[in-house]
Amino acid sequence: MIDELDLPFYDNSGEIEERRRHRRRHGAPSSRKKKKKKKRGRSGLALFLTFVMLACLGGGIFFAYDKLSEKFTTPDYSGEGAGEVTIVIKPGDLGLDMAQTLKDAGVVKSEKAFVLAWESNQQAQSIQPGTYKLRKEMSAAAAILLLLDPKSRLVNGITVPEGLSSFKIFKLLAEKLKLPEADFKTAAADPIKLGVPDWWFKRKDGKPESRSIEGFLFPDTYEFPEKVTAEGALKMMVERFIKVTTDMKFVSRVETERKLVTPYEALIVASLAQAEAGKAEDLPKVARVAYNRIFKDYPELGCNCLQFDVTVNYSRELRGLDPKPSSGLTQRELTDPKDPYNRNVDGLVPTPINNPGKQALEGAMAPPEANWIFFVAVDKNGTTNFSDTGAQFCRDKKLAVQNGVLTDDSC
Repeated sequence: MIDELDLPFYDNSGEIEERRRHRRRHGAPSSRKKKKKKKRGRSGLALFLTFVMLACLGGGIFFAYDKLSEKFTTPDYSGEGAGEVTIVIKPGDLGLDMAQTLKDAGVVKSEKAFVLAWESNQQAQSIQPGTYKLRKEMSAAAAILLLLDPKSRLVNGITVPEGLSSFKIFKLLAEKLKLPEADFKTAAADPIKLGVPDWWFKRKDGKPESRSIEGFLFPDTYEFPEKVTAEGALKMMVERFIKVTTDMKFVSRVETERKLVTPYEALIVASLAQAEAGKAEDLPKVARVAYNRIFKDYPELGCNCLQFDVTVNYSRELRGLDPKPSSGLTQRELTDPKDPYNRNVDGLVPTPINNPGKQALEGAMAPPEANWIFFVAVDKNGTTNFSDTGAQFCRDKKLAVQNGVLTDDSC
């Protein structure tokens, strides 16, 4: 006999059983099937992750193989090569620059081969600029070794001193390189062709542009190639000027800090300082005097003019005449109104008057702040006194006479 308290239990269990039968008849998934699906899901994920890992591993193997095979597939000659070829390594050249030079000259088979050899040889970074004798069709590694061998370097150094005019430089190079002096004058007629950008000649003072090579032949020691032409030699000097002024940020600093002048006008000032300064330490001081004379009003001076004898002597060089000492220049020569380089010309002269060195360029780029308007060498050691009054200048001139530097102390 069934107790009434047991009825809910039996009714409930019957209902549960009926639901199970219904699920089985209509295809409802059982918990076992769900477990199978879960297992299948986990298996798929594991399979996917395994595939990704194998792909990464395969990619790494392929990359390593590619890098390894690169060395074996890079076009390269074998051996020490034959014949002879002259190449020039320029200042600042790195692996790729050298590679292009050697590839063009037929020394190495590919730029890539040389760069790989250059990167694998720690001493390669010590290769010096200069002219070298190599062989054609060399292996890249053998080419590196020859560039590191001092015996391969042709030392044909020609030193161009600071402050020489272009005319003196032409004469010097003609003698050293055994070339006609006229070739240099012809090549210098077009500074743009030699590598001077046309914007270098811009001025702010309203004077016409004078496209002269003067100022752009950087003074330095050069190793010119064996068969260099006059044009090629001057191009090397202009290239050195561009590199030096770029490295020292000459153009940007002049434009930012010397707002009254253009880089070309600052180059003129640098040449004036190079010609007038007795010592390197005086270069920026003379540049300051030049700026003061053309941009500040001094009643004692009477004009915004330079009043430098060196500009008159440069004018003589332009006319094919030899320079004279200041004592040998007549008043007519010094103040000739037809001469744009005369002492009393308003503002700056048309061009630089020589080729200044780096220190002179630095002085014109960043001169000290001062009101100096006069200067004079007061002893035979080159000591120069700077002053901002005529009275002090007169005292300095008397001192110069006492020390045997000057013979006239008139002011």
